[in-house]
Amino acid sequence: MPTYSSRLPGFHGLTAQERAQRVAELVGLSAEELALLNQAPPDDLARADRMVENAIGSYALPLAVATNMQVNGRDLLVPMAIEEPSVVAGLSYAARLMREGGGLSAEADPPLMIGQIQVLDVPDLHAARLRILDARQRLLALADAQHPTTVSRGGGAREIEVRLLEQASPPMLVVHLLHDVCDAMGANMINTATEALAPLVEELTGGRVGLRILSNLADRRLARASSVVPREALAREGLSPEEGVSRILEAYALAVADPYRAATHNKGVMNGIDAVAIATGNDWRAIEAGVHAYASRSGAYRPITTWERNAYGDLVGAIEIPLAVGMVGGATRVHPLARLAIKIMGVESARELAAIMAAVGLAQNLAALRALAMEGIQQGHMRLHARQVALSVGAMADEVAQVAARLASEGVVRPDRAEAILRELRGARCR
Repeated sequence: MPTYSSRLPGFHGLTAQERAQRVAELVGLSAEELALLNQAPPDDLARADRMVENAIGSYALPLAVATNMQVNGRDLLVPMAIEEPSVVAGLSYAARLMREGGGLSAEADPPLMIGQIQVLDVPDLHAARLRILDARQRLLALADAQHPTTVSRGGGAREIEVRLLEQASPPMLVVHLLHDVCDAMGANMINTATEALAPLVEELTGGRVGLRILSNLADRRLARASSVVPREALAREGLSPEEGVSRILEAYALAVADPYRAATHNKGVMNGIDAVAIATGNDWRAIEAGVHAYASRSGAYRPITTWERNAYGDLVGAIEIPLAVGMVGGATRVHPLARLAIKIMGVESARELAAIMAAVGLAQNLAALRALAMEGIQQGHMRLHARQVALSVGAMADEVAQVAARLASEGVVRPDRAEAILRELRGARCR
């Protein structure tokens, strides 16, 4: 157990290197371990120090590109920041299958975000609701006054809605501000606007404003994608085209019927979406919250994709999810690799980025369903995982491929076996 105090006055005022040194002293890091914290270039450390509180280093993820993607008739490379190799490989493979049916079609709604204002201690909820709706134009104008630049670009406050939560304890009223945030994710914009509206809302309702915050259930900002996969493309692993389609549909049916499977089904979709979000500097946590809430909108947790067989016997997939992503502000503007990822993808608006991310999610889902239904998830996953196991036991350069190949061929992907194979390889070189 630690014997130090985590009460560190003035810690935030140190440089990142000084904080790393202090942490090393407190927890007993070796010189080699401290070097890991200090290995980032000075510019990266300085950037990390500006982005977060109490930075002590920079944590890098592999940045990969998925190939074969074709969305709305355009070919593109998809940058993905992720540590799991099977995700990138799976997406690239699924995208190739989808190309055989013409690729993916995708679109996204205008970037409307929802700001919530909670109002408590309201004497008459119904009367208060009517007074707010009567003052709609005043409220919208006040919200627009907070962001004149956004308004000049075609964005701004669009609507006021009022919800009565009479069964809540205590009963309350919730005002929704619908705001077009243009190419931003919109969190700061929405929060500023709701703060500005709070005094007027209190005056109109006679109540007390509590929370003033955006909602991550961005269900006015949906993105959709669809694709047809020719049945012949699924004639793999000794299956006929019809059997290939049936296997996918059987796997999907379990997700529809069972929330335990639906959670894992949706996680597979988010593997791809999150990786693109991280690569482009977007808030993957907000995206996750919105998507999973949307998956429960019927009162039961359901899969966020649909799969069916069309009249020609081909497989048809579709996805519809809230996707609040931005091209300006936040890490997208601050982090040079996020800007580079946007350039690689060739997107010019937040709506276009959201549409592509929805397409990525659908293709990623196909990759997972196909692996599960046709070859078993472990066969492909472990083949790729073997490389990570080889690296974890200290395999170097050309040793990684040799150790991974042996692990995969034996079907035993464990660190102890990797260590034994590595010793054997090195021993053979010494003889």
